[in-house]
Amino acid sequence: MNGVHDMGGMDGFGKVEPEPNEPMFHEEWESRVLAMVRAMGAAGAFNIDTSRFYRETLPPHVYLSSSYYKKWFLGLEEMLIEKGYLTREEVAAGHAMQPGKALKHGKFDLANVERVMVRGKFARPAPAPARFKIGDRVRAKNIHPTTHTRLPRYVRGHVGVVELNHGCHVFPDSAAMELGENPQWLYTVVFEGSDLWGEDGDPTLKVSIDAFEPYLDPA
Repeated sequence: MNGVHDMGGMDGFGKVEPEPNEPMFHEEWESRVLAMVRAMGAAGAFNIDTSRFYRETLPPHVYLSSSYYKKWFLGLEEMLIEKGYLTREEVAAGHAMQPGKALKHGKFDLANVERVMVRGKFARPAPAPARFKIGDRVRAKNIHPTTHTRLPRYVRGHVGVVELNHGCHVFPDSAAMELGENPQWLYTVVFEGSDLWGEDGDPTLKVSIDAFEPYLDPA
């Protein structure tokens, strides 16, 4: 979707200023949000791409004014409501008002915490041969889906060169909408800065993105 989260190439947000000696969490509640998201995902309430999609659907003024983990919290809240694990009345009351909806993978104990906190593996067997090889010129499709996609706006319609082939992986566009894994080949594609930003761009700049095969056409 063309949401405010897709900020690449946009102006007016200032430079990125890293925080010296930044802590893992700025407040205790942030660690709890991380734990809730990972725990509910591991229990089968949603997958990682669905979780990303709900954060992307936050209204622009909320997204831009929220910290990193506040986005996670608000996305989690809306996702659990829409999937029937919470009601808005329960959120307002601050406690459960009815028996909880059963989770796909049930409960897990302390022995499973490390497994839950480790990011999953998304490589899958290839359903068909790769369409592109290293060195091929490809054009990013000019697509504008209303749902989740990992293809940034600023490369759509532009030509790049395949730099790496990462094998076949779960396709986020399908997984986010819970339409199955739909494995697709994943490539790193490098674009010339002048092609992306025009004559005013830095001629020495190159931008590499990871792009799934359905995002690309031969150039």
